[in-house]
Amino acid sequence: MTPVNPGLRLACLALPFLISMTGQQGTVSDSSDASENDPDRAVKATDDVLWRLELADVAEVRTFRYTGLPSRKGKNPMILYSYSYIPRKMDRTRKHPLIVLIHGGVHGNHMTGGPANGANIVRELIEEGYAVVAPDYRGSSGYGAAYQKAIDYGGKENDDVLGARNWMIERYSFLDASRVGLVGWSHGGMIALFNIFQYPGAYACAFAGDPVSDLIERRKYLKSMPRTIAESAGESAAADEEEYRRRSPVTYAAKLNKPLLIHGNTNDETVRIVEVRKLIDSLRAAGRPFESKIYEDAPGGHHFNRIDTELARESRREIYAFLKRYLRPDPAAAAGSGAR
Repeated sequence: MTPVNPGLRLACLALPFLISMTGQQGTVSDSSDASENDPDRAVKATDDVLWRLELADVAEVRTFRYTGLPSRKGKNPMILYSYSYIPRKMDRTRKHPLIVLIHGGVHGNHMTGGPANGANIVRELIEEGYAVVAPDYRGSSGYGAAYQKAIDYGGKENDDVLGARNWMIERYSFLDASRVGLVGWSHGGMIALFNIFQYPGAYACAFAGDPVSDLIERRKYLKSMPRTIAESAGESAAADEEEYRRRSPVTYAAKLNKPLLIHGNTNDETVRIVEVRKLIDSLRAAGRPFESKIYEDAPGGHHFNRIDTELARESRREIYAFLKRYLRPDPAAAAGSGAR
């Protein structure tokens, strides 16, 4: 009979305690404004345990807190949250590339499962030879109501992601500041676009999958879009077309000067292909070099290349090949004997 993994036994015993303690001081995702009965916080605390169960064999899984710009109604810098994954056997005497992995969802968070398949994708990136940082930028769920309500869609959330990138470079001397790549789908793809357009000096390349790209176009088919803008910038902004334009990556397409790969899917009902095509058209009109691929009715819709089908795995191999050209990971060094 195979013995039970001690870590798994401990985690299973800890889950009821974590859930019962949700919202109280000392839980994994501490937040001062969370209530003891916040179900999102309970799910987050449980998922933090699952991250370690899923990846502890290949990575040092950690959470960290850092500061960002004040919220719209605040004066002090916000405390922000992020995850880091360092390959356990990474040779720390050498320089290695970093992937900034950005979750999607208007009020989503970095989680192990679901159709976004987070744990599997992080594992694949580690096996490719990367360290990974995954910020839960302002507006993410699992940290209490105030944190979620601090959403700044197309605004300060972009700075939050840059801040997580900078924290990793400052914290780990073996990470190469010149080899940092962005990976994001959906809302995460939108933030990846903003970062590569606005902060090109911080990144070597970016992948944007099914990215939210044009909020004026998006408003035509998504009834919740005005509410999201109102949450981010106030009620008057929800009726201001210029506000939608300012918060749309397509507006800044001409700024691109780093390698970019874009994927879209014609049957995506979450981010309709018209948005992705408008982004592509804007990049072409500006004469910016980039790569793109539009999949025709790929099974899985919005999540077609994040699930576990052969098509999804093939698509991710294309993504990883693109990243490899510019970030030059060394899987052997990431799994080497020089770790300490």
